[in-house]
Amino acid sequence: MLNKIQGSNILITGGAGFIGSFVVEELLKFNPNKIIIIDNLSRGSYENIEGFLENPCVVFIEEDIRNTDMLDKNLAQVDYVFHMAALRINACAANPKDGFDVMLKSTFELAELCVKHRVKKVIYSSSASVYGLAQNFPTPETDHPYDNQTFYGGAKLWGEQLWRSYKFMYGLNYVALRYFNVYGPRMDTDGKYTEVMIRWLDCIRNGTSPSIYGDGSTSMDLVNVKDVARANVAALSSPITDEVFNIGNNEETSLKQLLYLLLSVNKSTISPQHREDNTINPVNRRVADNQKAFKMMNFEPVVSLSEGLLELSQWYFHKKTYSIN
Repeated sequence: MLNKIQGSNILITGGAGFIGSFVVEELLKFNPNKIIIIDNLSRGSYENIEGFLENPCVVFIEEDIRNTDMLDKNLAQVDYVFHMAALRINACAANPKDGFDVMLKSTFELAELCVKHRVKKVIYSSSASVYGLAQNFPTPETDHPYDNQTFYGGAKLWGEQLWRSYKFMYGLNYVALRYFNVYGPRMDTDGKYTEVMIRWLDCIRNGTSPSIYGDGSTSMDLVNVKDVARANVAALSSPITDEVFNIGNNEETSLKQLLYLLLSVNKSTISPQHREDNTINPVNRRVADNQKAFKMMNFEPVVSLSEGLLELSQWYFHKKTYSIN
């Protein structure tokens, strides 16, 4: 792997968040000169970055990406940018105005400044939400996004198109990564697709019966956050530009399978209870086709779901015990 990272200056928006903090840890392995983290801590936390905050090459700026003057000042000194700052899918739905300001307007301002300061490459965090309910399973990047019904998914797709147009107009290099269902330590405990794992872990911890709504056939593609961090570094290190890649585990897991695997890795004997599902999920199936990422970036996930769920469980139970004490 060509080490573009060594001696370089890198800016990460949302770098104190769940995925962003793991990307910082992965980047530090390749000896960068400086990593500038910009995060307003609306989703991120000091806890996420405490393991490397004292590293002399890490600079943390508690600021909102809507502060264009601040972005301008810091982009003037960097080679590469990871744009990871975003609102949650449910936050965009609750307040579309904030969604527009953070997801669209700020991304546009960032792109303008990347051109101004001649940033060498941008890695953009997109999402499988752009597909809505896909046509094909596993889902390739060529599936059309017209079934997306969310503001969040629409904003992520617009971001992909923005970076592509700036490549065409200004030669700004970029790679966009469509994350599937990312999980692991430091994860958002109220995410749309991952909060169910947290509820079930609470049941395992308390010895109460976890609930499965409906027949449990709704599926996800659960990709470990450490693999996602590796994908980000692979995207930066690769000479590839003007491409979008699925980042998943290439493995479909139903809610029912997920629950029984969680019970198994935690050696729990509690029995689940089935309840009638009174909600309609417009996206009831998700699984990534990762072939493009493997062929073009030599990226493939290495963390098994059972291994990842065990690590997640240990982190969460420790976190809960620590917060109580």
